[in-house]
Amino acid sequence: MRGMLIVLSLSAITALAPVAEVTAEDRIDERLQSVRQQDWNVEVVNDQLNYPWDMEAAGDRLIITEAAGNIVMLHQGQLQRYAVKTSDPIVNEGGGGLMGMALEKDFAQSGNAWLYHTYRSNSGLTNKIIQVHFAGKQWQETKVILSGIPGHRLYNGGRIAIGPDGYLYATTGWTENEDRPQDIQSLAGKVLRMTLDGKVPQDNPIAGSLVYSWGHRNPQGLAWNQRGELFATEHGQIAHDEVNIIIPSSNYGWPVIRGDEKRAGMETAWLNSGSETWAPSGATFAGDNLLVAALGAKGLYVFDNKQKKLRQIFSSGDRLRDVYATGNALYVITTNRSPRSEGPSADKLLKLTLKKT
Repeated sequence: MRGMLIVLSLSAITALAPVAEVTAEDRIDERLQSVRQQDWNVEVVNDQLNYPWDMEAAGDRLIITEAAGNIVMLHQGQLQRYAVKTSDPIVNEGGGGLMGMALEKDFAQSGNAWLYHTYRSNSGLTNKIIQVHFAGKQWQETKVILSGIPGHRLYNGGRIAIGPDGYLYATTGWTENEDRPQDIQSLAGKVLRMTLDGKVPQDNPIAGSLVYSWGHRNPQGLAWNQRGELFATEHGQIAHDEVNIIIPSSNYGWPVIRGDEKRAGMETAWLNSGSETWAPSGATFAGDNLLVAALGAKGLYVFDNKQKKLRQIFSSGDRLRDVYATGNALYVITTNRSPRSEGPSADKLLKLTLKKT
């Protein structure tokens, strides 16, 4: 699959073209609070992805990471798959591999981005954040931003994003170690905040530490609303998945509390799935609407402002990993292989647009 060039159909070219003008009737965010499954037009943009993890856009390019260590770029109707050149080989094992991605604001000109990936160290499976550069023919690591993040076959966190403050945020998993999420000296089970070159911002809540919040199990989504509030999605253990509003220097309780449980000095989940399983991963905002892609529940969810809960608005029967919103469309990627299994994963990029009312 490496270096493969695939020509997409005319419909895919149209699907990825920038939208010049979006009418109020076409805007996704204007209708999300009332939308239903039957309201969507669904287009398979590409069905040749293998365990995609993160999805970003730069101009008219859609850029997707694949766990095996590839970056897929869709541009002007063509799909190009690149193997990322890294100082430590990317280890694609279970749920580990090449995961989160953040693009510099001027990526189209600079070609600079950041990636989160698993590698093997003397401690076993470990994760790192690297800076990479795309020069038109290959993706190449240029700098290690942060290494030594404890890793695991299943619980790695893995999401990175540049916040509205210009800093880089990262989620890390608990690695099935009950002590690490509550230990602020450990990088596991945390939301981290750093400069784009990996240094500790002077206004971080703990002096000299990258730790922004702690007590997390396996957070996999980051999204900011229009007021600058940070939301994170998190996998629970046997249900009790969570969505949290991240407050600096706050403890979200794992493994001491979960769901609706309370304890002094710990934050109770803003939302939780109770006895159901969402397995929430990527999240984004479309206007004021929080959207969450769910693996276990195999659907796309919106936070219903009236019911004060997540409500499913789309399902294709696939495990959904990430969602990206444009003015008149939503893009979702699937990750159909369970991290508890090995081998390839037959996955797709879907484009969702609303039918005319």
